[in-house]
Amino acid sequence: MLSIEKARNSALNEILSFTYPKLHTGVCWYISFYAFDPAKGEMRRKRIKINSVGTAAQRRRYAAQVCHRLSEKLETGWNPWVEAEADRCYKRFSDVLIHYRNYTTKLLNDGVLRQSTCHDYMCFVHILEEWNENRRTPIQYVYQFDRDFCVRFLDYIYIERENSPRTRNNYLAFLRSFSSFLVQHLYLKERPTDGLVGVGKSLLKKERKVIAPVDVQRLHDWLMEHNRPYLLVCYFLHYMLIRPREIAKLRLCDICVAKQTIYIDDTISKNKKSAIVTMPAKIIELMVDLGYFNAPSSHYIFSRGFRPGAEWVNEKVYRDYWSRTIRPTLHFPKEYKFYSLKDTGITAMLRAGCDALSVKEQARHSSLLMTDIYTPQDIRDANPLLLNYKGIL
Repeated sequence: MLSIEKARNSALNEILSFTYPKLHTGVCWYISFYAFDPAKGEMRRKRIKINSVGTAAQRRRYAAQVCHRLSEKLETGWNPWVEAEADRCYKRFSDVLIHYRNYTTKLLNDGVLRQSTCHDYMCFVHILEEWNENRRTPIQYVYQFDRDFCVRFLDYIYIERENSPRTRNNYLAFLRSFSSFLVQHLYLKERPTDGLVGVGKSLLKKERKVIAPVDVQRLHDWLMEHNRPYLLVCYFLHYMLIRPREIAKLRLCDICVAKQTIYIDDTISKNKKSAIVTMPAKIIELMVDLGYFNAPSSHYIFSRGFRPGAEWVNEKVYRDYWSRTIRPTLHFPKEYKFYSLKDTGITAMLRAGCDALSVKEQARHSSLLMTDIYTPQDIRDANPLLLNYKGIL
């Protein structure tokens, strides 16, 4: 019995045996240490290269911190050959953020991410990086990106910056995405955001609402007098239900005046599907009146000044003009957003008696259930086929 216990202790000592990490300099800078590999039954050297870390002084500071952390782990029984942990966890946090930015940009270029999503993520990364740099003790290495760091960052967004619960939840969604990136690229073993929940998610209401008919009329009258090109942009959203991002990429050659249609190619469509949308006569009439069809057919319909041009202009200008000019001038509430024109258009069509299927096709909804969400309660009628139905029971 004593011999068995002795053998067990001997085996345990072998697994726990190690040498302390040491920095090696020269052409190649690296940290090395030995630890017993139970699979091979011998001591094996572990090397961590640090050539990519800044200047010589920065590498020495970096090496000192890594050696200290590794020593603590080795003393508590950690074994690199028993628990496989990627060397990437010792990468500098700033370098990892560069990797993330490059990766996100590649996803955008390959059509995996929408430009708005990519833009949001880039903004989130910038604010995260800025907050970290201004902390009393900023994290330097990716292994320090842990649950505590995420919680403190979310508190900064929600409490110190006084943002809304919705904004806080958007940042949490970004942190989850970033955490998945770290795990997939072997920087971390687990997602630090696991277990973190949104704030009042079930209670959050839509921040935009349908524009009242009287306000739609005021909008039309003011734009007709002061900015008819922007009124045309509003027509595209309100009557043809084309998304702002898609509107910005449409060209004059996409319009068929004879058939009163506009073609939305799958390369610019949100759902990656080509579609034909009907153009009401009032839209074509306004375009003719403004001289839009005098421009080359290859021009974007809405370039600078909301007029045809060879230069593509981001759809953000539509929202900016709405928030900086339309809303304060007409005293619209903050719930009246530029995109509200689409919701208002769908509701108006249904209220005017347009059948749900036609509205669905115009809006390019995935199902009638989506279109039905916009149907006003006061025009929801009972199914006439069921009014006098009598079953066996």
